Amino acid sequence: MKFTDGNWLIRDGFTLSPAVQAYDFTVENNTLIASASTTPIRGRGDMINTTLLTVQFHSPLPGVIGVKLIHFAGTVDHGPSFELAQGGDHVEITENEQYAELKSGSLSVRISKGPQWTVDFYRGEERITGSGFKSMAHVTETGGNTYMREELDLRVGEWVYGLGERFTSFLKNGQIVDIWNKDGGTSSEQSYKNIPFYVTNKGYGVLVNDPGAVSFEVASEKVKKVQFSVPGESIEYFVIDGPEPKDVLNKYTDLTGKPSLPPAWTFGLWLTTSFTTDYDESTVNSFVDGMAERDLPLHVFHFDCFWMKEFHWTDFKWDERVFPDPVGMLKRLKEKGLKICVWINPYIGQRSRLFEEGKKNGYLLKKPNGDVWQWNLWQPGMAIVDFTNPAACEWYADYLRELVDMGVDCFKTDFGERIPTDVVYYDGSDPVKMHNYYTYLYNKVVFEVLEEKLGKNEAALFARSATVGGQKFPIHWGGDCYADYESMAESLRGGLSLGLGGFGFWSHDIGGFENTAPAHVFKRWLAFGLLSSHSRLHGSSSYRVPWAYDDEAVDVTRFFTKLKCRLMPYMFDTAVQATKQGVPTMRAMFLEFPQDPATETLDRQYMLGDSLLVAPVFSEKGDVTYYLPEGKWTHFLTNETVEGGKWRKEKYDFFSLPLFVRPNSIVALGANDSRPDYDFADGVELGLYQIEEGAVVTRTIRNEKAVAQLTVTATRKGNSLTLTAEGAGKPFLVSLHGMGEVASVQGGKLAENGTVEVSSFNGKLELQITLK
Repeated sequence: MKFTDGNWLIRDGFTLSPAVQAYDFTVENNTLIASASTTPIRGRGDMINTTLLTVQFHSPLPGVIGVKLIHFAGTVDHGPSFELAQGGDHVEITENEQYAELKSGSLSVRISKGPQWTVDFYRGEERITGSGFKSMAHVTETGGNTYMREELDLRVGEWVYGLGERFTSFLKNGQIVDIWNKDGGTSSEQSYKNIPFYVTNKGYGVLVNDPGAVSFEVASEKVKKVQFSVPGESIEYFVIDGPEPKDVLNKYTDLTGKPSLPPAWTFGLWLTTSFTTDYDESTVNSFVDGMAERDLPLHVFHFDCFWMKEFHWTDFKWDERVFPDPVGMLKRLKEKGLKICVWINPYIGQRSRLFEEGKKNGYLLKKPNGDVWQWNLWQPGMAIVDFTNPAACEWYADYLRELVDMGVDCFKTDFGERIPTDVVYYDGSDPVKMHNYYTYLYNKVVFEVLEEKLGKNEAALFARSATVGGQKFPIHWGGDCYADYESMAESLRGGLSLGLGGFGFWSHDIGGFENTAPAHVFKRWLAFGLLSSHSRLHGSSSYRVPWAYDDEAVDVTRFFTKLKCRLMPYMFDTAVQATKQGVPTMRAMFLEFPQDPATETLDRQYMLGDSLLVAPVFSEKGDVTYYLPEGKWTHFLTNETVEGGKWRKEKYDFFSLPLFVRPNSIVALGANDSRPDYDFADGVELGLYQIEEGAVVTRTIRNEKAVAQLTVTATRKGNSLTLTAEGAGKPFLVSLHGMGEVASVQGGKLAENGTVEVSSFNGKLELQITLK
């Protein structure tokens, strides 16, 4: 929200009371409290009819400093609030003649005692950002609305990223971003997943701790500042130091919650009935059997909206006209090796069997006069579940438990964005703040039912909306996109932006949701989709089975699905990294290469984990331009070695794309190309890529419970390569890429194809490979 008119003036209709001078400091419970005057205080006469802003500096975690700016402290906070980690015993607070300071790990904040109010954040002795003279302010609008504003400095060459799943430019500099969840598709500035958190290429991040309508002016109103504001009488934000971008995400998810680990089967190929298409058990079986007949591995079948009767959404009841025997049908599908997902949402149409129950028991959102809030958008007479009511949560959860008992394995938690603000919540929550926060409660209820019924690390959603903390309830997908290359690219931008908000797992509708893609778009999207965290074939008014496009689409689907299944030992280790470190599986290039300025603007390629670079092809003819950072990179499919540190322009057919292995990498390939859930350690092939002199490279192979089964560390000294293996002791293979031929092996057997075969071992093995 803009308050100024250029660099000097205030916009008509607004009055600003900014912090201009520090008056005094106190310390309470590891919190440094400053009183900031909004006019210079030169004598006692200046202490009358003035305003003091209270500024509290605290730290919940090492390297994280919170700042809370308060105008009137008597305002009641009705909630909701983000669930954040708490702490503070690690801080150090000092004062001298020049400033007061709070230190937390690598980060410190200094508040000037000079004639002008300034707040500076330091990493050691390096100033990383700060709030200058008159940056913190209380704002009054004509008519009585009030706001709190802050402006944090940007340095020369500083780029801002994140703020949720945003489909606009990947670099947020110059953008106005309003944190307000909306159902706007992927082709607008609106977002399903608004996260008031940004990270910069200077190695720090900022979270505005407010679930409501936070407004960001990112180098827009003032080009060398990020401004953010909220309605009301207080604002709180956290500065999170890295110093590397991945360290920022680690600390941010320590504060807001780490992503949960989805079960291994979710990484396989999902197929859906699509939205408005006709389907019954016969149609479903034609899809499932058609995939099997064409040797297309399929792992999850999803039933979209019309598994329930029209106008009855959501009632959790199978449409008996179409599915007369749902329990038997699910049993038959599961006998074919499939997991089952069904579509749900938190909206209750007036014809739903749940409507009267919800109305009678007070489980639905109400108007201030006590009526059930309703409208006709989406479903006739639609009401909304009030998840602030524990009894309503249990009521909703009981219907989900029935479905899980039938054989349903996961839920697509659609919607959650169109939440009204003219309502009353059971717990008295502020309806404006609940607009964004509602999705957290919705997905939490569903996720916890699955954990309760199926066990930890067996729960998975396919969620569209989110807020801060939503990363704890994976998986999320990009929403409604068109069937063209532009939407394919904007979807990737959205996914990379979301990953910079701590979301580890993300997907998109392969081939696009709206309309039907030409075969060439579908085939290019297949490669992108099956080299994403999660992979789903889904559409609106047409089926997404590959043979609906052409025969080559069937072959492309087979090729990349089998490739992903074989990559599962690597992918699952990457998934565990996401849960432990808060880094996404699909990573913006600058996350892995923060010292390379050429990576800072890249949004048409990404790192899949720490070792694989993926550059989707966004053209029919196969033309693609991409950048490789420095080092010798190896094309994963052709084994071609190329020198990085430069841009490349090439042409690819539908069975390939730029898929390169980073130097000094171990990529684990499994022995199974038909399922994502198998014994990853049994017969795994460890590809060693460009292991350089002095490098130490480690890869862990885990089982489906995320327990390490095999940990391998490779080191190189001259022509000698040492491989230390610990764990399960099952046979495995070692292949070398870009390091010459093998002269001799100790601890294993050299096969004719150049791989090294290692038989079973007990506990620990050292393999010595001498290179020619």
